[in-house]
Amino acid sequence: MYDLVIRNGKVVDGSGAPAYNADVAVNGNRIVKIGKITEAARSEVDAAGKVVTPGFIDPHTHFDAQLLWDGCAKPALSHGVTTIVSGNCSLSLAPLKAKHRMKLVGMFNQIEEMPLKAFKEGVVWDWETFSDYIARIRKGLAINVAPLVGHSVIRLWVMNDAAMERTATDAEIAEMQSVLRECLDAGSVGLSTSYVDMDERLQPVPSRYADSREVEALASVLGEYGRVLQIVPEFYDADLTIARLDQLAELSLKYNIPTTFSPVFANADNVDAVERVMKRVDEQFDRGARVWPQVQTRPIDISFSFAVPSLLFMRMPTWYGIIRFGTPADIMAAFSDPDKRSKLLQEASALGPLWPTLIFRHANTEANQKYIGQTLGEIAKARGTTPVEAMIDLSLEEELDAHFLSSGMGHNDDKVVGDLLNHPRVHIGASDGGAHILSFSTYGDTGYLFSHFVRDLDAMSLESAVKKITSDTAAIWGIPQRGLLQEGYVADIAVFDAATIERGEEKFVNDVPGDGYRYVRDSHGVDTVIVGGGIAWTAKDGYKDACGEVLPGADVKKKVAA
Repeated sequence: MYDLVIRNGKVVDGSGAPAYNADVAVNGNRIVKIGKITEAARSEVDAAGKVVTPGFIDPHTHFDAQLLWDGCAKPALSHGVTTIVSGNCSLSLAPLKAKHRMKLVGMFNQIEEMPLKAFKEGVVWDWETFSDYIARIRKGLAINVAPLVGHSVIRLWVMNDAAMERTATDAEIAEMQSVLRECLDAGSVGLSTSYVDMDERLQPVPSRYADSREVEALASVLGEYGRVLQIVPEFYDADLTIARLDQLAELSLKYNIPTTFSPVFANADNVDAVERVMKRVDEQFDRGARVWPQVQTRPIDISFSFAVPSLLFMRMPTWYGIIRFGTPADIMAAFSDPDKRSKLLQEASALGPLWPTLIFRHANTEANQKYIGQTLGEIAKARGTTPVEAMIDLSLEEELDAHFLSSGMGHNDDKVVGDLLNHPRVHIGASDGGAHILSFSTYGDTGYLFSHFVRDLDAMSLESAVKKITSDTAAIWGIPQRGLLQEGYVADIAVFDAATIERGEEKFVNDVPGDGYRYVRDSHGVDTVIVGGGIAWTAKDGYKDACGEVLPGADVKKKVAA
């Protein structure tokens, strides 16, 4: 008797091969048979009319903190995601000395827009080393985690405050190499670094003080293990991005490692720049380098309120200075002061076309409910004012808890984005799951891939889309025995209806520690999600077994002796 049989489904096995009808049998955590199965099973899933695929792998997330209070990484699991890569952008929660905890929290707050209160009330700080952090998140884990270690925290561990001031000495670099080896031995899948991010003081994060000697020394350690180097390049400038991918290519060739950079956005004003970047990617792959650009599926939508700082205002120093460093009382006072308000209005004029298009999406007072769903242009006309002043006035009336949406800011040309997603060297990812929780919902990118680019636009086949987010991702990240429906492989499986799968509407929910809120999207069309042979989520019953793993696990072996 099998432990589990998925019957009557259309198997899309992740290899890119055509779909076929078959049953899938599981014993323990392994797929043991694919075909016509007549034997009984302890548990069965009826997949008639549905697609059976490998579980999806999300290679760019920031669930590092959320995993401490939510081992399911909700709602990612319900969207068919069975493996997440955490620790991107130079930030991980380990290794981390106690004295640096609040420093790291400040960086997560600034860069990933994670609320300070969530860390304060949702995190019990009972680890310092990477191995202790891994042991901590294993408790109640329902989703697989392939954790990166952050370059910024390794620098803090070795250099303390000097990590934020200067390049490292040879002795410090050697110590960083030792720390990285410890992290890789404990289960890290690689190293992440950043060339753009700023900390809570609006100063460069520690990884940005590293010179090429340091980066190369750490890449050499990754070469001992065959592990991944992830970076955030200067994505706003094509020439700088190309220089970074050339740097990655040399490291990939020299140390035989996979590398990836994110994000790559295709906006109306940078199509030529993206084409230049992709041309160089092709040239470097032709040389034998592995330099994978990450591209997200969804358009860029950003929500904000003035109750929390928003990166949308980074280009307006007066606005950002007030909302980043001021208390709520300070912000409301600035909005009410005629002189300060005049300066804010003048600065906002530089983005004049943006403001009338913003959508008012959330209010607490009864009086302002009538405006929900309207643009600031419409509200301003009704009130006899300007869109920016309407935004300020609504914020004051709602005591800063008025929410606005800037929709379709970029990455929304279906032809350009579809061509990118289809590119054989594009790595579909950059979801940012777990981060920016009040700016946009980082869930449902896979549902959007299948609903929009596969079903609506017919821009990709079902088989190629599945391959992109399963076996391709597993191969890039060196995750063994996952990403394919194949006998002997780990049973990470998604069952969904290809005719109805999509991401739900963005909604505002109160499920963050510290009585916090975030934007999420429910899954539609996903029926069952299986992790390690256990049913982890169903559309009928919700979240079930805790059956996730930390990948690649503590049994990682060095390819070459250190």
